[in-house]
Amino acid sequence: MTGEYQHSLDAKGRLFIPAKLREELGTEFYVTISADTCLCAYSAENWKIFSDKISAMPYRDQRKMRALHAFAAKCELDAQGRVLLPQTLRDFAKFEKNVTVLGANNHAEFWNSDLWADIRAREMSPENIAALMQELDF
Repeated sequence: MTGEYQHSLDAKGRLFIPAKLREELGTEFYVTISADTCLCAYSAENWKIFSDKISAMPYRDQRKMRALHAFAAKCELDAQGRVLLPQTLRDFAKFEKNVTVLGANNHAEFWNSDLWADIRAREMSPENIAALMQELDF
């Protein structure tokens, strides 16, 4: 998944999902917390891959991942292409009004737009991109 999109939560906590990402996420997908202060959305297919990886871990490691499942929500798009995000997830990601929706390879990320703006400024510098490419042997 690719792209960066700006949207707003409506009064009921619904978020519009861009058409390009809806195609890849499907009409039902999973949203959960992440290691960053954002939410991650996985298509049903990618959620199964993710869950299967966790299931293959030793039990002690599975326990470390339990929060990702405990706070996950199975979400369905409405007729307008919006998804209702549970309050616990909105609180975790510090959502107020403006949300940035990103494509992030095999999933989408939903960010508080102010938090994303700070990260974007750091990550988009030519120096940072050059350092990452070198680190990853590109």
